[in-house]
Amino acid sequence: MTCIVGLVDQETGDVWMGGDSAAVRHHDRWIRAQPKVFKVGPFVIGYTTSFRMGQLLQYDLDIKLPLGTIDDDPFAFMVRTFVPAARQCFKDGGFAEKDKEVEAGGEFLVGYRGHLYQIFSDYQVAESVGDFAAVGCAAAYALGALEVLQAQNAEEAILTALKVAEGFSAGVSEPFTVVRLPGYLENQEERPQ
Repeated sequence: MTCIVGLVDQETGDVWMGGDSAAVRHHDRWIRAQPKVFKVGPFVIGYTTSFRMGQLLQYDLDIKLPLGTIDDDPFAFMVRTFVPAARQCFKDGGFAEKDKEVEAGGEFLVGYRGHLYQIFSDYQVAESVGDFAAVGCAAAYALGALEVLQAQNAEEAILTALKVAEGFSAGVSEPFTVVRLPGYLENQEERPQ
């Protein structure tokens, strides 16, 4: 199920993210009213894997933002602060799985400070060398579309990639949600002092 697409606009530093509304189980598909893409504080998050996981990320994730300077390393923050908070959130919410002492969560995208990160089920953090990423059963279709659409504006590219994914994957369906996280420099006044 699902297609979540993220794109960083290098001119503005904005992170755009879009997602579909399909819920799929076996051969059944229904449309959920709850968006799979949302803002939480200074983050934009889009998820696949589990609606429960998404609910925990949206309503229970507690992140302590660093008090450092603009030169802080956002990747290190994601690894050292964001992921441990997400793991704890999943444990507390009864979502985390543990098999042979190995924990597993789910897969989702996170936009933060002009960067786009992919969090895998083993909690690794990845940032693509490109300006876009996608997760879910139709990610490959969306990635192909984004590669071709890089010259379009970010919102049009996201929507077109989702429409392409919907056309090829039974696990993706409208309506689509698109969220813009303003560039980091635009958000400086929101940083804790």
